[in-house]
Amino acid sequence: MSDLVPASLDAGVLTLTFNRPDRLNAWTGALGRRYFDLLDEADRDPGVRVIVVTGAGRGFCAGADFETLAAVRDGSYDEEPDTRPGTHPTTIRKPIIAAVNGACAGFGMLQALVCDLVFTAAEAKWTTAFARRGLIAEYGLSWILPRLAGQARAMELLLSGRTFTGAEAGGLGLACRVTPGERLAEEVAGYARELAAHSSPASMAVIKRQVWGDWETTLDVSAAEAFRLMTESFARPDFAEGVASYLERRPPAFPPLGAPD
Repeated sequence: MSDLVPASLDAGVLTLTFNRPDRLNAWTGALGRRYFDLLDEADRDPGVRVIVVTGAGRGFCAGADFETLAAVRDGSYDEEPDTRPGTHPTTIRKPIIAAVNGACAGFGMLQALVCDLVFTAAEAKWTTAFARRGLIAEYGLSWILPRLAGQARAMELLLSGRTFTGAEAGGLGLACRVTPGERLAEEVAGYARELAAHSSPASMAVIKRQVWGDWETTLDVSAAEAFRLMTESFARPDFAEGVASYLERRPPAFPPLGAPD
């Protein structure tokens, strides 16, 4: 059984499912490489407009697999590390939606938060977990979490390692949509199809780069860069099609995203 199952493409939406349900989809090197490989393939595939990531069974991703952690502890871990960082999903030009269906812990929580949008089941269990395993906030989570939840709340979640629900995650700003678990897949699929049908792939790619990149800049620099990017967008066919489809009261027919540079 593959650690990660790519679903068939549906209306421009590719769904990737972490597939180790007996281990609550705990992260391994093999799973991570396969996931990042599929993200890279989706970035190159003009038929993919939106990516959804979820987990099989009762978990989204329960963090690093304990067999892997045990091997690291006793020095027997010899797997070749992936050169791509844990934040790799932020470099993919297409929007990625995390559908957190269950346990979302540690490195798995990071993987949810480096997606562009997070939908969560209200009853899903979230935890940073690191402090309770003698570890630290991994792979940029100490940078991301305060920007989403504020420093005080981020500090509390990281220091305590306590478990909290998807409903609380929504209230903290970690998820943009909270829904009962039985409706999660339907809600995510409907939203993803809406993006794929009505939003310009080129615009979404640029907006994604702006939002992730502008966290490190000033308002003036961001505004100046936005002016340059807006001028570029006027020359794209997406702009002409966006205006024409609105005036003609029809769905847009935006061109697919070209190959990455």
